[in-house]
Amino acid sequence: MFYEDLSVYEYQPYDTFGDRESGVYAVRFRPTYTCLNIGWLEAGHPYPTGPVPAAFLEKLKAVQRVQWMNVCLGWHDCDLCPDAETPEGNGELRIPGEPGTAYAAPFLITHYITVHGYHPPQPFIDAVLAVDLDTWAAARWPDVPFPWIPEDAERLVDY
Repeated sequence: MFYEDLSVYEYQPYDTFGDRESGVYAVRFRPTYTCLNIGWLEAGHPYPTGPVPAAFLEKLKAVQRVQWMNVCLGWHDCDLCPDAETPEGNGELRIPGEPGTAYAAPFLITHYITVHGYHPPQPFIDAVLAVDLDTWAAARWPDVPFPWIPEDAERLVDY
């Protein structure tokens, strides 16, 4: 599934943050922020390449360990990989950017960076580096690792 970097995200109308520990709780809401696409790569579409800061990549991987969002039932294979043993992803990440803007990336983004040399736009790199990982990692239900959850968000159990 290809979307141009920094284009407006329109894939799903709701953001759903799940609870990684229980797997049965979720917070769902229609975002009031603008989501911009980052790293939605597909074979046949060129993408920027180059090295990324090690601190950025490590923090991005750490975010993936604590944030579970828009997880789908099906899997998306990396179609950039030439062999049949391709990694799969089934969720997304949300990274807060400037006020009113968040970045929407597929869970495969770290694979795209480490294996295919993808270089995300600098505003995304800066936003990842600005994440307060200690606060996100400490979040426990009903809190989730993302700062812009509205007060009236729908709380789901056994979703």
